[in-house]
Amino acid sequence: MLSTVNLTQRYGKRVLFEKISITLDPGKRYGLIGANGAGKSTFMKILAGEIEPTEGEVQIQPGAKLGVLGQNQYAFEDFTLKDAVLYGNKRLYEAQKEKEKLYMEGNFDDDAVNNRLAELEMICAEEDPTYESEVKIEKLLTSLGFPIEMHDNLMSTLKGGDKVKILLAQVLFLQPDILLLDEPTNNLDMETISWLEEQIKRYEGVVVIISHDRHFLNATVTHILDLDFKTIREFTGNYDDWYIAANLMKKQAELERSKKLKEKEQLEKFIARFSANASKAKQATSRQKQLEKLDIQEIQVSSRRDPSIVFKANREIGNEVLEVNDIYKSYDDNKVLNGVTFKVDKTDKIAVIGANGVGKTTLLEIIMGNLEPDSGSVKWGQTVTPTYFPQNTTEILNSNEKLYEWIQGHDQKWHIDEIRKCLGRMLFSGEEQEKEVASCSGGEKHRIMLSKMMMDSANFLVLDEPNNHLDLEAIIALGEALHQYKGGVICVTHDRELIDAFANKIIKIEDGKIEIFEGNYEEYLAS
Repeated sequence: MLSTVNLTQRYGKRVLFEKISITLDPGKRYGLIGANGAGKSTFMKILAGEIEPTEGEVQIQPGAKLGVLGQNQYAFEDFTLKDAVLYGNKRLYEAQKEKEKLYMEGNFDDDAVNNRLAELEMICAEEDPTYESEVKIEKLLTSLGFPIEMHDNLMSTLKGGDKVKILLAQVLFLQPDILLLDEPTNNLDMETISWLEEQIKRYEGVVVIISHDRHFLNATVTHILDLDFKTIREFTGNYDDWYIAANLMKKQAELERSKKLKEKEQLEKFIARFSANASKAKQATSRQKQLEKLDIQEIQVSSRRDPSIVFKANREIGNEVLEVNDIYKSYDDNKVLNGVTFKVDKTDKIAVIGANGVGKTTLLEIIMGNLEPDSGSVKWGQTVTPTYFPQNTTEILNSNEKLYEWIQGHDQKWHIDEIRKCLGRMLFSGEEQEKEVASCSGGEKHRIMLSKMMMDSANFLVLDEPNNHLDLEAIIALGEALHQYKGGVICVTHDRELIDAFANKIIKIEDGKIEIFEGNYEEYLAS
């Protein structure tokens, strides 16, 4: 249904990938993975027809519908929610809107108007033969948490995460034969991610997904497309299956190379020792031929790089850590936090969860003293020195300073060599550290902020969705770092694998109140 033939993409001298020929089949759900910068989104845009490849072509079965998840959540600000979803089928949308206009303004004595109405009716029947488009849209929107009374509201009234939900509903409404989803879980809450998992698992066409959410990939995909070494290798199974298979292949290649290098050494020793010996000359010649035939493959260097994230506490936390007492906070008439009270103990590593817009970021901002509550208090222990990863990190890092200059600006006592080493551990080479902060990508800005937090040597970490924009390798490294950390943690995240890695307490915010669960995320779900 969807194939690529000798697909190659270059930018100047840089080759992203070359001569990729693959066929993607209906009923299979493909997870497209690879390091940041390997070319995943570029490959997806080529499949979608949004950019032209340097060489090669994409072949789509004639008549197959292609659905691509929109990336611009502000593209439909003047649309109602239901019209934005209907626009997923642009042909149906335009026919319905023109038909409505003609019924409102048209002259029915004019044959041209009546003929056009007949044409539009045919288009609507072709695109919506059961005349159920309105019911389908209503069902999609209510499933995503939008009650019927909101369906005529404008998109401009929604927050970012809710706009993403509408874009998801839009592409699913089309019911395409080929579904391309680039980071579909970004800005989604856990409930919506679970809903989307079920939608994808029931999908019968070709699905290609780029995601940094390991749990989501494991739950949805049947095959992995691994973009590495400037090509794509296909694996059967989910992300965890790929991880085992890829590591096994790497070890086998290393063992094979090691074996051949040993054989090469033995042959060279024999030839050097006996080539001048007349009685052994024939054997030496034979060994020389063996040596020439010996094919020793170089171990290819993967584009994947694992960052080294290590948070070191400058001092041990005392028994009094953090008390949040009777916090109230409203925006206009919306009561976000309604008497929130909890105490943090010195061994607590807390994951804060809840739907989008329930007040998770508001709570963290109040805890860090960046936002005043309407009433209530926050009390930090005398021994606690917190550091903060805010949700708007990509907006904060907008200066023209070089990477190390931006970090040193937070504390002139920090030695430049230590800052450079820290940035190096977060995969910034010496040359990359000379870049201006504002020119960095979202993922790079998150790694810069994590570098700064490592320099802080604080004994309490407060993090608001730190995994956004990070690749899978970085998220896994972050989870391990939080697990190993000797201080306290409060982290807002929707990434279930990350929560599993570090949390020993769960705080869920809902309807202004909190629910506290002592235990890890798996135990929380089981409860």
